[in-house]
Amino acid sequence: MTEQILLVGAGPMAVEYAKVLQAMKRPVLVIGRGGESAEAFREATGIPVFTGGLESWLQQATDIPATAIVCVGEKWLGQTTRHLINRGVHDILVEKPGGFDGRDIREVAEAAQAKNANVYVGYNRRFYASTQKAEQIISEDGGVLSFSFEFTEWGHIIAGLKKEDGVKEEWFLANSTHVIDHAFFLGGKPKEICCFTAGGVEWHNRASIYAGAGITEKGALFSYQANWEAPGRWAVELLTKKHRLIFKPMERLQIQKIGSVATEEVVIDDELDRKFKPGLFRQVMRFLSEYKASLPSIQEQSSMLDYFDQINRANSGRRK
Repeated sequence: MTEQILLVGAGPMAVEYAKVLQAMKRPVLVIGRGGESAEAFREATGIPVFTGGLESWLQQATDIPATAIVCVGEKWLGQTTRHLINRGVHDILVEKPGGFDGRDIREVAEAAQAKNANVYVGYNRRFYASTQKAEQIISEDGGVLSFSFEFTEWGHIIAGLKKEDGVKEEWFLANSTHVIDHAFFLGGKPKEICCFTAGGVEWHNRASIYAGAGITEKGALFSYQANWEAPGRWAVELLTKKHRLIFKPMERLQIQKIGSVATEEVVIDDELDRKFKPGLFRQVMRFLSEYKASLPSIQEQSSMLDYFDQINRANSGRRK
């Protein structure tokens, strides 16, 4: 095993990870598939890419890094991670949601447990400077009493995106859980939840309108809504005894103090979030350290799948 960081993937997200690793002065070995993306990656980072895919590289590799970051296309996240686990890679950070669908994610969790590998899921919003500031305020205020979140997707844009077969059908898990993970990370893990869905669009006929509510393990009440057929945006709001904390947009933290109707921008040191993809530097730093707090394991992600499934598959309303 070498001290290099194995970066699997050569797309735009891999470029972002490479910029962070270069800033940390960590040696990087990059594995990609096609020549076009590899050349674009090399031009952006100056780092050469082994092309032909991970399986081809593994067949000829004699010294495999113990640490890897997986940022391939959504459809191949689970398969790629399992290949690495089975070849003895011990520490892996895989891009959210950790697999293509629920079954894929559970298989990654099972493989990691069987091989005693440490696999973490990259939800970079947990590491925004704004999120860390909110954690501090919540702790000082004695915890979250209630919260709400919206995960509206811009369906009119997504409909025209070119994606591999099946990817749009898993859009909720692949993209909307960014918001849901952020809300439950700050507000607490759900204990009970009641979910409703309606609608359905051509590229995601399961549902397009969502609403629901529940209670967390610590007793905070929460509600959520999303409408992929109407205007909207991602947002999270958390209420403590002293403050309303507002993430809208998600990168910024606004605050409303008790006794006031004014909302104020919270001053945060977000230099790293402006220099790199927001949250990514601190996420990678945490992954490469011994202290993994706030970094969700693949087992933690697997334990959330039932709640994600209830939100996404509740069948209570109209269908087109």
